[in-house]
Amino acid sequence: MYLEMRGDTEPSVVAVLAAAATRLPNAVMLNVLPPADDDAWVGDGVVEIGRVTIRVSRWWDPAPPLGPLDPVRLAQAAPALDAACAATSRRPGLDVRDAPAALAEACAAGSLLDAIGAAEQLMGLGPGLTPSGDDMLSGLLVALRHLGEATGTPRAVWLADWLAATVRFDAGTRTTPISATLLHCAARGEASAEVLGVLRAIAGRQPIEPAVHRLLRLGHTSGADLAWGLRAGVAAVTRLNG
Repeated sequence: MYLEMRGDTEPSVVAVLAAAATRLPNAVMLNVLPPADDDAWVGDGVVEIGRVTIRVSRWWDPAPPLGPLDPVRLAQAAPALDAACAATSRRPGLDVRDAPAALAEACAAGSLLDAIGAAEQLMGLGPGLTPSGDDMLSGLLVALRHLGEATGTPRAVWLADWLAATVRFDAGTRTTPISATLLHCAARGEASAEVLGVLRAIAGRQPIEPAVHRLLRLGHTSGADLAWGLRAGVAAVTRLNG
């Protein structure tokens, strides 16, 4: 169930999800979902849906810092990440040789102008509630910010900041409300538990293959699109650090 908040200065959708669903960064997780209703209110730790009132009992951090990460460790993780993605049949929803390739190369080269141009081509590209282009951008934004900070790569964080500004400016008119909200989350470094799990695996905190497989299972192509963005971010941070 998605609750769209009207009148906010930025896209704002709250996902009300069952406990077994993917924990999105904008989600409220419940053991039992209430009946859908046209009227809802969100604020002060409370969600009201029709006559049902839900009080938040526990918060989680959708953007936990990774802590220090040796750039050598990051470079060594890249082949394992690529291999884990290649070992499944899940593939991104867009041809990665087009705008995605241009975005990946621009970020790896540290070219802000080219990166913004490619990002604008990707935004809203593809069908569904969360188009493939948006998921790719989300994965990239989160990877640039978290891995850039963890490895002490200021150019990567700088790119993340400016790409985030582009996303925040355009998302509200270029894509669906839920996808625009998730792009705003990614611009702040916020992501689902599956994306954060892959980042922890890249940092050596947990095995990489199971984490990648959990991510790739998301949606029809969303997991593969997010994984593409993470891989592009790893490649960019590694190159910018060198």
